[in-house]
Amino acid sequence: MAALAATAKHMVPCTCRGFDIDRIREDFPILGAKVRGKPLVYLDNAATTQKPQSVIDAVSRYYAAQNANVHRGVHQLSQNATFAFDEARRKIGAFINATVECEVIFTRGATESINLVAQSYGRTFLHAGDEIIISNMEHHSNIVPWQILCQQTGAVLRVIPIDDDGNLIMEEFDRLLNEKTKMVAVVHVSNALGTVNPIREISEKAHSVGARVLVDGAQSTPHMPINVQELGCDFFACSGHKMYGPTGIGVLYGRAEALDQMPPYQSGGDMILSVTLEKTVYGRLPSKFEAGTPHIEGVIGLGAAVDYLNAAGMDAVQQHEHELLAYGTEVLQRVPGLRIMGNAREKAGVLAFTMDNAHPHDIGQILDDEGIAVRAGHHCAQPVMQRYGVPATTRASLGLYNTKEELDALGAALQKVNEVFS
Repeated sequence: MAALAATAKHMVPCTCRGFDIDRIREDFPILGAKVRGKPLVYLDNAATTQKPQSVIDAVSRYYAAQNANVHRGVHQLSQNATFAFDEARRKIGAFINATVECEVIFTRGATESINLVAQSYGRTFLHAGDEIIISNMEHHSNIVPWQILCQQTGAVLRVIPIDDDGNLIMEEFDRLLNEKTKMVAVVHVSNALGTVNPIREISEKAHSVGARVLVDGAQSTPHMPINVQELGCDFFACSGHKMYGPTGIGVLYGRAEALDQMPPYQSGGDMILSVTLEKTVYGRLPSKFEAGTPHIEGVIGLGAAVDYLNAAGMDAVQQHEHELLAYGTEVLQRVPGLRIMGNAREKAGVLAFTMDNAHPHDIGQILDDEGIAVRAGHHCAQPVMQRYGVPATTRASLGLYNTKEELDALGAALQKVNEVFS
């Protein structure tokens, strides 16, 4: 127990005036690194986030002092590991405001969470002629599983279009929605555009025709307060590595009444009540969906990441990143020949852009020479690229430890790109 308390060592004190950015940066060891002799400017947070020392310590402490399987042993190590594992589930449930802890299912990430719903709920309740609605701004992880489900069941995939600024065209959503709609699966925050979608409105409209709602929250959970009750969704997926936690761990929130109706997605140990050679009785939630030895250190590390975010204060994190987004937009708009892609009414910290005289991959390479890490490519969102008629974009994505000085460095490096290709 005392070891668990040590997690707080590197937490950021939350105050009514927000948080101390210098203290926050000190909590992330990698931010002191240099790349090609230049101070690291890490602006690829939509791909993955860096880890605070408290998360690194929590994972190391598990292996050094708690390493045992969970929910199986009567010995002390197993009890300690089980306590830490179950406590992490409680923390994460509170973080997103699940009504009961059993609504929090551990997966490998948002991708597996979406596949779980598609293959368990979808194959059970969707039939030929039923309709699934997604949007034109989805990550591939929220497109391909539904395409596969349509091939398996004969269901039909419908797509909400987006306008030139990256907003969902809600009038088209209204037109698509009908009594055949059984699932609406939409992203909360677009990884390619930064658009923040009106999830509450979407949920209310979908429920009015009896459809379920799944939200891809991979890009929203680390950046703003999440309350799944206010969002009104039936399922919510997120990834630990986007939340300053370990890779290979994620969460599926599901309403208990929906999860209870769904068959297991995978089978094996720890998801059963009893097994004979003739019959298996499955366990209750959440174990029914967590077959085999779980990613124990990942769960514990994610619990530490949630502690960190809670200490920083999600309102303060959102405000800080909002200010950075506004500042970064101004910086980029001063770069000749640069076009920002995605100017939605509600937007989170994603700055995706093209330049007239340079390919995104060339831009990314030059920025790397300056120690600046961004993403160049289609961002696993090829339909977005097709919508805007570009093969790829360069993307700078913000996190709680970024600063205005780093955005100034980005702007200066982009001026160098123009000099190189002029």
